[in-house]
Amino acid sequence: MSIGHTLLGLLESGPRHGYDLKRAFDEKFGHDRPLHYGQVYSTMSRLLRNGLVVVDGIEAGSGPERKRYAITDAGITDVQRWLATPEKPEPYLQSTLYTKVVLALLTHRDAADVLDTQRSEHLRSMRILTDRKRKGDLADQLICDHALFHLEADLRWLELTAARLDKLREAVAR
Repeated sequence: MSIGHTLLGLLESGPRHGYDLKRAFDEKFGHDRPLHYGQVYSTMSRLLRNGLVVVDGIEAGSGPERKRYAITDAGITDVQRWLATPEKPEPYLQSTLYTKVVLALLTHRDAADVLDTQRSEHLRSMRILTDRKRKGDLADQLICDHALFHLEADLRWLELTAARLDKLREAVAR
C-alpha cells in the first residue's frame, strides 16, 4: 500500500493535521497495522518537499506546533494517476512454503507433515478471519474476504501438492 497516496487521498476531503490523518488512516485502513506517528510525519515531509501538499496553517499548543496540511493540484493529479494505475498481480513464484516442501523431500523428511501443518495454520487463520468478518462493518468484511480468498487459493495449492508429492519427490531427486 502506498501510504503517501493514501494520505493524499484523505487530504482531498479537506486540510488536516498529522494526528487527524493518522486517526483517519487507522480507522479506514489500519485495522491490523496502524501507522506510527513518525511514519505519518516523515511521509508528510516528503509530500511537502515534492510539492504534493502545502502547510495550510500552524497552530501553537501546549506541545509542539501543529501543522495543518492541504493537498495541492499536483497532489490531486498524483492521486488520480495512482488510482488509475492497476496494481501488478503478485504471483507467488518464490514461495517459502514450496521451498520447505522441496527441502523436506530433498532431506528425506515427511513433506506431507509440512503440508498438513500449514493446512492447519491456514484453517486457523480462516476461522479467525471469518469470525472477524461476521462482527465487522462492510469495510472490514471486504478486507477479510480478500484475505480469505487468498487463503482458499493457498489451500487448493496445498491439496494439489499433497496429491502430487510422489511425482515431486521423483522430480527433485534427479
